[in-house]
Amino acid sequence: MTVLEQTSFEAYTLGAATFDLSGLPKEYYTLVDGSKSIIWVQPIFQALGLKSLLTASLPVESFTHAVIHGREYTAVVIKQQGNYLALLIDPQSEIMNDKFLYWAQHFDATSLKNNPKFQVI
Repeated sequence: MTVLEQTSFEAYTLGAATFDLSGLPKEYYTLVDGSKSIIWVQPIFQALGLKSLLTASLPVESFTHAVIHGREYTAVVIKQQGNYLALLIDPQSEIMNDKFLYWAQHFDATSLKNNPKFQVI
């Protein structure tokens, strides 16, 4: 994947949240010039809870990602090494493809601390 593709994918990111493997939130990143609302994190929390319930009764251990569509956002939840990452993206963007999912799976959300576009909540 090229540096241009990586930068392009990050440009579509409107927010991010990290969760531990039990589904508990760790950090939130929001746009500096946008709303500090993290209401979009609630469906992610619920989806990870549902995933835990399903794992207890069904063989869904190969979970890699989920996409939650909303009117004002699309949230992508990716299982990374040791945690889950949720990315908030523009629902009108057409970046959902294998390259984007690969990028998201390896994206280090803590790098957003150094991005002036984001703030940690």
